[in-house]
This record gives sequence, structure tokens and C-alpha cells, in this order.
Amino acid sequence: MDNFVTIEQIDRAAAFIRARLHITPKIGMILGTGLADIADEVEDADVIPYSEIPEWPLSHVVGHKNRLVVGKLAGQNVAVMQGRIHYYEGYSMSEITMPVRVLQRLGMEIMVVTNAAGAINPDYLPGDVMLIRDTIGLIGMAGNNPLRGPNLDEFGTRFPDMSQMFDRQLMEAARKQAQKLNITLREGVYVGLAGPSFESPADLRFLHFAGADAVGMSTVPETIVARHGGVRVLGFSGVTNKANLDGSTITTHEEVLEAAGVIVPRLKAILLGVLNEL
Repeated sequence: MDNFVTIEQIDRAAAFIRARLHITPKIGMILGTGLADIADEVEDADVIPYSEIPEWPLSHVVGHKNRLVVGKLAGQNVAVMQGRIHYYEGYSMSEITMPVRVLQRLGMEIMVVTNAAGAINPDYLPGDVMLIRDTIGLIGMAGNNPLRGPNLDEFGTRFPDMSQMFDRQLMEAARKQAQKLNITLREGVYVGLAGPSFESPADLRFLHFAGADAVGMSTVPETIVARHGGVRVLGFSGVTNKANLDGSTITTHEEVLEAAGVIVPRLKAILLGVLNEL
């Protein structure tokens, strides 16, 4: 049975958070596996554990700190999610995207979404940062779209357009910052799967043929919900392992966390540069 989050639940969580803040966050950030340390740069922060927020789901995955950090980052008012909630943990699509709705109610205008992803493109290497140009949402294609169920008219239309999921101006700003910092910035298509098992070589060959460059277990539902509410989105994947199209290697969660340590400084530098230019 689906659990559809209501506007009353969203507003209850938003009211609780709002009462704990001294600023209004205009930029939301969702940090993927192993990338939570970026939130350490937030100044004058209000830190709220997810466990204290009414209705807010918890992540049980190693590398996700379950905290909302709200303060100043590169001169911008930000709300940073240190850890995301995944569909494979047993939540409904409506539940895992509820935090996006709450941030929208708090005033979010731009969302930066990051993830740790496996390479599908054979040219991509562990430690690379990929600017997400587009997505393939196989979960939604199969019927489990995060907008399934009663439409929340307070946020957007029943049938939102997804032809430009990622904001072109923000993408160009990221390119310029990467070039300025002499950081190689890959660009490509991210495919979101349900997880939690890693993909088989045949899965990866199929996804490569479909045009995907990197694969993960998140991001697409959150982006759809953000765009439904008119929020501009900028997305990055941190490449944690090389493409395993022939089945010659084994992928582990520990490998993902280790590669994230290389990715964080590069991603942080690009993000701070973009925020400074806003």
C-alpha cells in the first residue's frame, strides 16, 4: 500500500524547522553517500537531527549523517541535507521526496543534488565529478513516479514538463568554475535505479546502450519533485567505481565511501564557486 504524504504533514515539518532557524534558506542541498563533509563549510549553522523533525524519514545507510544544517555557505542562505532517504530502505516515493517538499515550503528556490554513482561510460574514472545533464528514471517509467497519487496543487500542475530537469544557467556556471579551477568536469546522463543491489554486467551493458553514463539509487525522484514545484536544479554525480561491463570486478559500499573522499574536495570547490557567483 502506498503512503502518500499530505500537505498537512509537510507543513507540520516545515513549521517545526522554521521555528528553529534564524535565516530563510533559499538554496537546498542534498548530499549523497560519503559527501556529507561539504556541510562542514556552513557557517553560523542551525543543526537539526532528522529524528527530531515531525514526519521526516530517517536514512539507515552508512555515510548519511541524518542532519539538516541551515546557515551561510559562500554568502548564500542554505539548507543542507547531510544524507538522503532511499527508496530501497522501504519508504514510498512520496516519503523519500518529502524533504524536498518541506524545503520548498521553507522558501527554497534552487536545489543542488549530489550522489555517489557507478560509471557506465568506460571513459569515466573513480574520483571524477560528472555534471548531470539529464536523467533516465527507470523506476518512474515502470510506474513508481514520485508524483503518483493525489496531486499537491500547492506545488504544481498534475502533468509537469521534464524537458529541462537541470537548469541551464546553473550548469554553465558549474562549467565555468570547473574550468577556472582546472578541474575535469565530466557531463552525462544519470540513470536512477531502485537498488539496493549493485548492477549486473548485463544491466550495465543495457544501460550503456540506452545512453546512460552513470548509475545510482537516488536523485531522479527528488529532481522530479523539485521541478514539479518550480525549483531550479543543479546536479552532480561523484564517480566511485569504473564501469564493470564485463563482470571482471566486484563493487562494494566501502569502495564507494573511499572514492567519495577523493571527490569531495573537487565537488566542494566547484559548488562554492557557483554559490559565490549567484
